[in-house]
Amino acid sequence: MARASRGVLGWLRAKRPKTMGGPPAGPRPAIVMGLGNPGPKYAGTRHNVGFRCIDVVAERAGISLNDRRKHADLGRGTVGGVPVVLAKPRTFMNASGLAARYLLDRFGTGPERMLVVIDDLDLPLGKIRMRGAGSSGGHRGLDSISAEARTGAYPRLRIGIGRPDAGAIAHVLGGFAPAEEAALAETLALAADAVEMWAEHGVDAAMNRFN
Repeated sequence: MARASRGVLGWLRAKRPKTMGGPPAGPRPAIVMGLGNPGPKYAGTRHNVGFRCIDVVAERAGISLNDRRKHADLGRGTVGGVPVVLAKPRTFMNASGLAARYLLDRFGTGPERMLVVIDDLDLPLGKIRMRGAGSSGGHRGLDSISAEARTGAYPRLRIGIGRPDAGAIAHVLGGFAPAEEAALAETLALAADAVEMWAEHGVDAAMNRFN
């Protein structure tokens, strides 16, 4: 009887879809993750321009980030015909790697197809820069992602927020002046263009066009 039971269980295991407990079958989606801090307190801060870029891309693509998980809010759709996942970590900036690790594991996507959108103190407001890999440049969110992904070989899109003469922490956690919002809207639209080109044509094409 035990032998028969093992035979039935073995047959069931053989028939079980191979995707159970692992990434879904089919093409692996590109992942675009904008960094920021969760909650209304931080919504308009300079540190959250990554979140705001994701909002622009999501609106253009008709993607709703209504899949709420422990480490990230995410939504699935297509950009230029390419399957994508848009995501905002639910962790604070310094623990963004937890969201990255979850997304890479869930969707089976390699780090080279995970674009991270961040703020950059060393770029003036109005400027963006795409890179295929590199160091964190002191950005704690990138430090966390590189530690969890065990590599710095993932693309990142930096959005300039300007560097103050003093008080960098207060600067990144502060809001934009009304006069800056118009320039920021144009910058976020440009950043969304870069995300779309990256998804459809790859990092080299996006770097050549937007850097």
